[in-house]
Amino acid sequence: MARLGALYREISPPPLRKASTVAQKATEPPLTDGTARANYDEGQETSEVGRKSDLAAIEAGEIEIRDHLEYFFQHLLNASRPAVGPRTSFDAWKNLYQKSQHPHGRHFVVHQHDHPVSGVHYDLRLQVSATSSISFAVPYGLPGNPNSQRPNRMAIETRVHNLWNHLIESASHATGSLLIWDTGEYEVLPRFQKRQETTDDELSGDGVATMVTGLSQSELLHQAFQSRHIHLRLHGAKLPQDYTIALRLPASNHQAAHSKKPARKRRRQDPSKVASKTSMVVDSGSDSGTVAFPPAAIDPDAEEDDLAAAIASGDDEDATIRANNAYTGATNSIGSVHQRHWFLSLDRTYSGFHKVRGGSEAGRWIGAWEAFYVRGRDVERSVITGRNADEVMADENVEKYVGRKMWRPITE
Repeated sequence: MARLGALYREISPPPLRKASTVAQKATEPPLTDGTARANYDEGQETSEVGRKSDLAAIEAGEIEIRDHLEYFFQHLLNASRPAVGPRTSFDAWKNLYQKSQHPHGRHFVVHQHDHPVSGVHYDLRLQVSATSSISFAVPYGLPGNPNSQRPNRMAIETRVHNLWNHLIESASHATGSLLIWDTGEYEVLPRFQKRQETTDDELSGDGVATMVTGLSQSELLHQAFQSRHIHLRLHGAKLPQDYTIALRLPASNHQAAHSKKPARKRRRQDPSKVASKTSMVVDSGSDSGTVAFPPAAIDPDAEEDDLAAAIASGDDEDATIRANNAYTGATNSIGSVHQRHWFLSLDRTYSGFHKVRGGSEAGRWIGAWEAFYVRGRDVERSVITGRNADEVMADENVEKYVGRKMWRPITE
């Protein structure tokens, strides 16, 4: 049976552990024909013998279904909690996905993923075609403080996913918990070119905005991706209005795709020590809406443990997936390279902030929305179901889960 791309192979899957004990779900996924029914019945047997839930088996590609939207819509609707914080209605969520199912769709999702090996991180996925999306793992989540002392993030390219992966909320011992932190549509904004000559390793600053018109947003994303500079506005339910990030790929990381299976490497460090090594005060003398990344801005050794999301996939991962950097069913039409490290920062100018020139607030960036902080699995909730990570675990009958410790939010 063909295997679909899924979160089972998403980021640094750990060695197989003792399977969790799950109760058989009373609600079956919507199945449309005899073939699908046979597939589902086969999956039910797998669930009982292998002690894996139906949802986990669908994600792993062990059960094939024809309508992922309808299945996940019903599954998450049944798991919905009372509204706490920003929410997207189920009908709006469904309509958003339906209208994105074409080659020029611009759907995005930010998943919170608490993985047993790579720990808590946030996956930014951007639709690039009718069926596929590129994916970046961001260990500390998206930046939300324009005056942060630690304004920069690392964003690591992972496998190209199937678009239907945007719909998933799930939990298992093998993959941890996954919830939809935010979702919506993206918009690619023009890059501001400095009037003076710049090097490849400089972020864009104030200057002239240039962009080819007449292209769809997915085509603009492809163009910006190839240029290694992306200014991305995310229209979601949780993110503030006009929230925009800048992604930059340093020239030193602009390597050709590789299919070799990298060695697994882990190192535990105290996040407080990591923070002291990697913190960088924002240059108050810069008028740029983005923050420059000097070579020492992010210490590779200090970040190594927190960037476990970029460690090699499991030993049994299919060689074709490694070679194409795309899960089965997805197409790497944009040329994404696994584990390539991008720099990510808040684009303060595009996000509506301006720099105060005088007075007691001189040098600070002020704007229309208050700073926000991504606080991790114990605080953050799904924008669709309203669940936190523990509630997702409970709904999937995952007990005695042992996650990775020592993750700390960036609040300075």
